[in-house]
Amino acid sequence: MKVTLDLGKLLAEGKITKEEHDRLIKLAAAGTGSLAFNVLIGFGTIAVAAGAVALVPDAITGIAIGLIVLGAGLALTLTGATQWALLANICIVVGALGLAGGVVVLDNASIASFVAIAIGFAIAGTLARSGLLIALSVLAFSSCLGARTDYMHATYFLGIEEPALTIIAFSAVALVTFVVSKMLRHDFERLAIVASRTSLLLVNFGFWIGSLWGDEFHTLVIPDSVFIIGWALALIGVGIWAARANRRWVVNLAAIFGAIHFYTQWFERLGAEPIAILVAGLIALGIALGLWRLNKSLWEQPSPA
Repeated sequence: MKVTLDLGKLLAEGKITKEEHDRLIKLAAAGTGSLAFNVLIGFGTIAVAAGAVALVPDAITGIAIGLIVLGAGLALTLTGATQWALLANICIVVGALGLAGGVVVLDNASIASFVAIAIGFAIAGTLARSGLLIALSVLAFSSCLGARTDYMHATYFLGIEEPALTIIAFSAVALVTFVVSKMLRHDFERLAIVASRTSLLLVNFGFWIGSLWGDEFHTLVIPDSVFIIGWALALIGVGIWAARANRRWVVNLAAIFGAIHFYTQWFERLGAEPIAILVAGLIALGIALGLWRLNKSLWEQPSPA
């Protein structure tokens, strides 16, 4: 557990002695030096990898460099040396991303390439205890269903080609990983919770896109109204369960996407009229106040996640 303390203030208030203050300062200095050393080596590794790929810009180079950096990171992790933990994580993430990029380019972004990347991220994330890689594994899996993002100048895009299938698939993943998390020890429980939370994000994205354009699920045409009503019911149901189970992250997620849902439908139907913007702003303030009070009450209780 990492705790942030103002040692000067604690000393001035008489809550720690001068000897304790000096000892903690020395420990902090040692930790800061180790952190800086790891960060410098990590940035150097990234620069070398990027330079090598820039000199020989092809998929094979990306895969080779990715494998080397990923292998180095996993080797450092397996040694169990805590002083190299940060550098190991940097190498694992950079190597995994480089390897994944090379595989996608080499295989022309095929479904098979994304499946392989999702499995690879999951394995590397489990070995390295990396929540980031576990989240990327879930996102890579979503790409198999056509999920994607894009960017143009000052404009961001979110694409979900199969809203209904995305909702069904990732609802199942969220439920399974949440149930499994209860059977695992702390390190692996955290990774399963990360997978579950990432899946919930994708479920909400599926509802969001479906609420605007509906979906064609094979030969079945699903109108947007089904997604609008289903999303509202799901958010209410999950929000109530999360509040009773003291799952703050899920409560906040339900509240945030509840607001997104409300404003999406509000402006989709009413447009950006002055009165609509005024009322929407007042409602936003009310939601923010309610969410703050709810979080305050939940914070006073022990949280399982």
